[in-house]
Amino acid sequence: DKAQLENARKDLERYKGLIGSGAIARQQLDTQESLVRQHLGAAQADQGQIDTARLQIAYSRITAPIAGRVGLRQVDPGNMIQGSNQTIAVITQMQPIAVVFTIPEDSLPRVLARMRQGQAIPVDAYDREQKHRLARGELLTVDNQIDPATGTVKLKARFANQDWTLYPNQFVNARILMETLPGALVVPAQAVQRGPQGAMVYVAAQGVAQSRPVEPGETVDGLTVIRSGLVEGESVVLEGAERLRDGAAIEIKGEDSGQSGAGKRENAGARQGG
Repeated sequence: DKAQLENARKDLERYKGLIGSGAIARQQLDTQESLVRQHLGAAQADQGQIDTARLQIAYSRITAPIAGRVGLRQVDPGNMIQGSNQTIAVITQMQPIAVVFTIPEDSLPRVLARMRQGQAIPVDAYDREQKHRLARGELLTVDNQIDPATGTVKLKARFANQDWTLYPNQFVNARILMETLPGALVVPAQAVQRGPQGAMVYVAAQGVAQSRPVEPGETVDGLTVIRSGLVEGESVVLEGAERLRDGAAIEIKGEDSGQSGAGKRENAGARQGG
């Protein structure tokens, strides 16, 4: 129809040139104009059919509005599906991916202070045993309330996840890198006891147990940073501290007897997380 339309238009232009010289009758020109309109209508009808066919083809191809990883399909070729109530497959965003975790409410002020400074706060994701680091991201936001049942607050971190290490609903342990403490004084975490008067440790001195108030910092890999209250080299009780009292006689039977020394650790990373 398009070819016929173009040919009719060319004839119409020639007839318009001849009508002035009287070489053709006016009726022939009018007939040609009607023919052009007829072919134009046919061409427009053809275009409408083409547009309808393209629309039908578009409806047969399903395009996801988001990027992500496609799960197992829930229909098979040949199944009849409905447009509104049939799930074909589930698409999950993987890059980037978010991790939600909690920290104690006592640690929240330090995190907020760091965020107010506009500094990026690194967050590491570890496996369930906390032996292998899976990925490193950065803190994204903090929840607007504290859970009164657990005394914790939720945080969200974002990970680029370029190597697809993290999966939705995967269990991970998150650690926030708040600061690096060169030469920090640390003790095994089980040596720190908490009571009505605050944190304390039992120090072994001349065969007796002495309670020592301390200011503990963060705990990393089973070691707790002691900000004040101890000096390097002092022996602290690890086992049986719950049965001790200040001034009780103790006996040290060897290196593995339930006591350990407070010592410095190079570049201890101060972290919070869970």
